[in-house]
Amino acid sequence: MLTTITRRNWIRTAMALSAGAWMSRYEALAQPFSKRVKITAIKAMQVNNIAGNCLIKIETDEGLVGYGEAGATGPMARARIDAMTAKGILIGEDPLSIGRHFHEMISLMHVYRPHIPTVSGIDIALWDLAGKITGLPVNVLLGGPFRDAIRMYSHTGGLNPLDPGACRGWVDRVRSMPEGFTAFKMGVHSIVGISSGRWALTLDSAQIRKVALAFHNLRNAAGEDIDIALHCHGELDTPSAIQVAKAIEPYQPLFYEDPLNIQFSDGWSALKSSTRLPILTGEKLELVGEFKQFLDAKTVDIIHPDLAFTGGFTGAKKIADYAQLSRIPVALHNVGSLVLCYASAHFGSAIHNFYRSESALGRPARHAEQMSESRPPEVKDGFLGVPDAPGIGFEPDEDYLRSQLVPGEPFWS
Repeated sequence: MLTTITRRNWIRTAMALSAGAWMSRYEALAQPFSKRVKITAIKAMQVNNIAGNCLIKIETDEGLVGYGEAGATGPMARARIDAMTAKGILIGEDPLSIGRHFHEMISLMHVYRPHIPTVSGIDIALWDLAGKITGLPVNVLLGGPFRDAIRMYSHTGGLNPLDPGACRGWVDRVRSMPEGFTAFKMGVHSIVGISSGRWALTLDSAQIRKVALAFHNLRNAAGEDIDIALHCHGELDTPSAIQVAKAIEPYQPLFYEDPLNIQFSDGWSALKSSTRLPILTGEKLELVGEFKQFLDAKTVDIIHPDLAFTGGFTGAKKIADYAQLSRIPVALHNVGSLVLCYASAHFGSAIHNFYRSESALGRPARHAEQMSESRPPEVKDGFLGVPDAPGIGFEPDEDYLRSQLVPGEPFWS
């Protein structure tokens, strides 16, 4: 029978270790529970309205279950899980050996490269399991907490910012929301009439003026107590990205996100040297190596990893530690399920250089909120409280998840 580590033993162990040696600290906390549990199955399931991601479930011989989220479809994740388990990885192993599992998943994948989005979902589920086995929240296992609630930002949704009346109505609505968000981002594509994220374009002067007008209208309606950021999906080429930055600079946007293609290029350096705006990128970058290029070249002011794409907790912690060396803050891309939301809360709590997290909470359908059986998320004054239960604190409403299956998707296959 599993037992929970006592608070006294946890404090003694934690104080005996360097705060920077987070994996060694975790291994010391996990050691009393080593080899008591074995992984028996890894499953993936895709549901609607979580940005195309899928949920991951790891089952064990002790009946404990860990949940994660992968930046992949259900069929894609299942295929990659089958490829990994066929090589003898994970099944039958101790879930607490997270460092070894992570190394094997990202390296021992010949003849195919590792699929980091699937690895990410499995890693999140392993940390959730580790919390349940040890009786500790994930933010504690990762070396925190630095904070017990994380600041979040939301989206302008279907707002037409070129209409001053629509801007005033939107401001009235968001000020009445119970979540109390005070920071939002709006997308460039709908303002200038281009497809989101499909290809890089050169904007004409009329389109540049529309972006400036949108910020002018929204800033006039919102006043000084609501922050607005500009959100892109790599739609712009370098000259257009520079011109847009100049157009919105007078309105002091919170940040300028992903105007260029996600891969590092000299275009990012040209953009950074041309503007005083905070530049943010990273939602589809993988592992520390892809972030390292941006950080070493000093081309971004804020990095923006997504735990479901960048290597889960383990990959993201390595990235945050590297960013901390140059005092770069870490925001979190987070538009998936409640699993990703709670995972982001724990991660944001566990790192010193956390900035804020995106949020899928507070949307009209309250889709993410309905995934919880007994612990609905609590957002107050724009802050999400970090669950203090063991693991990430996610308890699924299985009936709701079943009702939201993507057509043709099996339930927890």
